Amino acid sequence: MKNPKFKYLILFVLFFTTVSLSAQSTAPNYTAFYPGEIWKDTDGNHINAHGGGIMFKDGKYYWYGEHKGKSSLARVGITVYSSEDLYNWKNEGVALSVAKDPDSEITSGSVMERPKVVYNEKTDKYVMWFHLELKGQGYAAARTGVATSDSPTGPFTYLKSYRPNSKKWPQNFKEEWKDTPKSGEPKEWWTPKWRKALNEGMFVRRDFEKGQMSRDMTIYIDTDGTAYHITSSEENQTLHISKLTDDYLGFTGEWVRMQPGGQNEAPAIFQKDGYYYMITSGLTGWAPNAARSFRAKSIMGPWEKLGNPARGKYADKTFFSQSTFILPVQGKEDSFIFMADRWKPENHIDGRYIWLPIEWENDKPVIRWKENWAL
Repeated sequence: MKNPKFKYLILFVLFFTTVSLSAQSTAPNYTAFYPGEIWKDTDGNHINAHGGGIMFKDGKYYWYGEHKGKSSLARVGITVYSSEDLYNWKNEGVALSVAKDPDSEITSGSVMERPKVVYNEKTDKYVMWFHLELKGQGYAAARTGVATSDSPTGPFTYLKSYRPNSKKWPQNFKEEWKDTPKSGEPKEWWTPKWRKALNEGMFVRRDFEKGQMSRDMTIYIDTDGTAYHITSSEENQTLHISKLTDDYLGFTGEWVRMQPGGQNEAPAIFQKDGYYYMITSGLTGWAPNAARSFRAKSIMGPWEKLGNPARGKYADKTFFSQSTFILPVQGKEDSFIFMADRWKPENHIDGRYIWLPIEWENDKPVIRWKENWAL
């Protein structure tokens, strides 16, 4: 070939065509779920949406989750993926970005976990709630943040964060517990006296003025459109269930304690045949433990313990995962997917997703391991 420039042009085109075809070949067309395996998006990249939740709108599912790097700190924000079949997910980008302003509550280096997005029909807004920890404070802030958008894929605008239910007593709190002097609270943790004080609202009283702690959380929209915020509070010892305002942006002050002293986190909730069901985990940090399940006729309780819903090998570790959301499958009556994360704290970006069908045994939800399965 006499023209060397033309020769290099041909080689350049061939090289990038090969790279493009190679990239396309790494993006499989899924027809089933493969729990614990690397799950690639339609671009062939590992889906990065940890601790997430899913919203269904106008024929599409939207999966929101934490963007993870090697650490658990927020460096990018909350990502969003879309799908029409739940198997194949398109990366729609960053729904809520960390702020460039170092004084922002959601600046890079903060902690943004467990994002959940719901649509408010009255305001025509998409509302995101998440667990927020302020930069440089570890897990001491224990706040919950809220953001809104006009589109399911964002961008979401951060509004504010809360310590929920400031100066509001829970509905299921005894009158005599409100007047217990704080000076008499036990200082040494885990003693019988301390556990009794915990169950009788020691931390509720401590945080009454500034608002209650909020860590692992989820949002649930009831059949009448009422929204509820469910969170691990009281130093992760007790779950709180709070009714949100009609615009889903704040708290009404109506709330209850669930399983005081039960040490539940990672709440995930669904409804079937007149009952509310909740699946949670215990408190073992990033390490897996046995899941717990509960049932109630009213979302505000009382809640009945049902035990560990996992069945089979490694049920005591929930198949090495932790709950994050329970997804009702559209078009399939009484079909629910248990969504969980298999955390890898040594390299958070490599965390895997465990999606398994919820089955029923003696009118109780159960989860069995499957290497792969389809709807």
